[in-house]
Amino acid sequence: MLRRLPARIEGRLPKGWMDLARQVGLFGFAYLVYRLVEGAADHSGALAYTHATEIISLEQSLHVFVEQSIQSWASSSHLVMVLATYLYINAQTTILIALLLYFYFAHNRHYYFVRNMLFVAMAIGLTGYLLFPTMPPRFLGNWGFVDTVHSITGASPTGGVEPVFFNPYAAVPSMHVAFALMFGCTLVRLSHSWVARVWWACWPLLITFVTVVTANHFFFDAVTGALTAALAAAVAFRLARIRPHVWAFAPQPAAAPLAPAPAAQVAVS
Repeated sequence: MLRRLPARIEGRLPKGWMDLARQVGLFGFAYLVYRLVEGAADHSGALAYTHATEIISLEQSLHVFVEQSIQSWASSSHLVMVLATYLYINAQTTILIALLLYFYFAHNRHYYFVRNMLFVAMAIGLTGYLLFPTMPPRFLGNWGFVDTVHSITGASPTGGVEPVFFNPYAAVPSMHVAFALMFGCTLVRLSHSWVARVWWACWPLLITFVTVVTANHFFFDAVTGALTAALAAAVAFRLARIRPHVWAFAPQPAAAPLAPAPAAQVAVS
């Protein structure tokens, strides 16, 4: 039975062990490159602070600089802040991995489109981090913001990761919001239950709220994250034209079988 176990497991894999290993390797490599490039971005606190104040000035001019007020309001409930903090921490780790596994096993036909979309979004995000390093609100205590991740979990404000793999000023665009939109919109289309569709439709709004009340992003970051998701989806649809039967979101319609020729025509030919 133990000898037959690998074969039985492989029978449950959508495309066998090799494809699963290939996908794990691709994401592992992409994540390593993502971290290395993010770590290579400008770590200058002065420039990041300047960009953050520019965002605040922009939001003030548009009368939408309300992030600190929202955090103060949410802070009246310790439970809300704890839930928001742990949801923020897990959104790009355990939840992201769980959703990728769900797509691979339950919606394998659409997994490759989602994978391409995520890779494109990561590339766009890295471009933003390199060109526009921005200090997140959690570092702006002089504006009244509180780093809830640090205060609730005790985690280091710099992530406790070596600088070569981490940049605390990688805030624009918000990849939390970008990923939430890409997963949310996709799952709205794939879900059969109206409850699930409502949940996934609200998922990007929930993640946006979480990033704001934990002082990790401005609304400006969320908007640029949404634009990142939209651009990544557009590029993924373009890429699908290269391999439509693998990378397209929707299954290609099967070709209609040719109608049999009339008996008279068969005889003539």
